[in-house]
Amino acid sequence: MPTSVNRSDIPVLLLLLAAIIALGAAYGSQHFGDLQPCKLCLYQRWPWWAVLGLASLTFVLPVSAEVKKRALIILGLVLFVGTSIAIYHTGVEQKWWPGPATCSGVVELPKTLSELHSSLQRAVNVPCDEVPWSFMGISMAGYNAIASGTAALFAFSTGLRKT
Repeated sequence: MPTSVNRSDIPVLLLLLAAIIALGAAYGSQHFGDLQPCKLCLYQRWPWWAVLGLASLTFVLPVSAEVKKRALIILGLVLFVGTSIAIYHTGVEQKWWPGPATCSGVVELPKTLSELHSSLQRAVNVPCDEVPWSFMGISMAGYNAIASGTAALFAFSTGLRKT
């Protein structure tokens, strides 16, 4: 681990902090706010986990400033994927386009008692096309799109900046 923070470490540390905040908000709303995530919500967490891992490795390992710049570009690409997933989910919530069939919340009614019993044993299917929480008209997926997009632009701009 570096003994001091270099100037080239700051963008990586900021992205690491953003990942911690994003994942903390997601898991906090789930465990303390009782907002159960749908499949698309869970997919939106994966890019942030990748950012957390890559940014941590980039900070902890003794790498050159050039390697850090390349890592920032990779982080930007990962965050762009996260932005795309969040925009897609926001569109599903707003009914701009249909979501995955497994995410619609539409469940076929059981025809027998054994089907009813097995359906009650399965986990609850949280629909992706409903907004369980919003603030100022923006859902969590919308805020994630904003956060991921902003972080992606930051990662790209700092990774491509000439020094």
